Amino acid sequence: MDLKKIKPQFIKKPNPRIGLIALASDFMIEKDFLNIIKDKNIDFFVNRIKCYNPLTSENLIKMSEEVTDVTSDILPDEKIDCVVYGCTSGTIAAGHDSIEKKIKLAKPEAKVTTPSTAAITALKKLNIKKISIFTPYPKKLNNEVVDFFKNEKFEITSNSYFDIESDIDIGKVDPDYLYDVLINMDHKDADALFVSCTALPVLSIIDKIEKKINKFVLSSNQALIWDTLEKIGKNNSINGFGKLFSSN
Repeated sequence: MDLKKIKPQFIKKPNPRIGLIALASDFMIEKDFLNIIKDKNIDFFVNRIKCYNPLTSENLIKMSEEVTDVTSDILPDEKIDCVVYGCTSGTIAAGHDSIEKKIKLAKPEAKVTTPSTAAITALKKLNIKKISIFTPYPKKLNNEVVDFFKNEKFEITSNSYFDIESDIDIGKVDPDYLYDVLINMDHKDADALFVSCTALPVLSIIDKIEKKINKFVLSSNQALIWDTLEKIGKNNSINGFGKLFSSN
């Protein structure tokens, strides 16, 4: 037998790396990311975090206590360019600074984005002041989301919600029914519609809603993916997922 040791040659410049922390019960967020980044030279890694029901601020804060450990298990000891925390209401409940601090304990070099902060960044880039808001959450959590945007100096012109208590049920909402609900909200005084929750199946219908209501439509996942791609310098040539991507 001829035995030969061969020296390996490694890639000199790896693709940008995204590390996503997804809720264990989220049906949609990975699909939405892959639908947008599938043709780009990006490496995408996912780890899931335990989700506690019913959906309350207390349970969302409890979930966030595991962020550092979950982040550590995304390519252990390897660099990640951007770590994404995939929970809108969870970031609002725990606070972005708390989430970012927990992530950076595991990946100190990583940029960090969350749905709520990404939405604020996107709305400000579009110079939007007045928004209608839809959430699938229970009333108390819905109100906390509305208050978050009010505290960021946005005027909320209308608000509707589903009152779903379990995160896993949010991903089961019929997109066609969701479309009808969203276009029939009162948008007349709004500059844009924001649809909250990474588990809600809204990304695929954003273009259709925008054409119908003639307003900007932003969703948690759309804004989150847009901001992630901004942070790694890959936010170009994206069509079919709303006018936000054409604002670059």
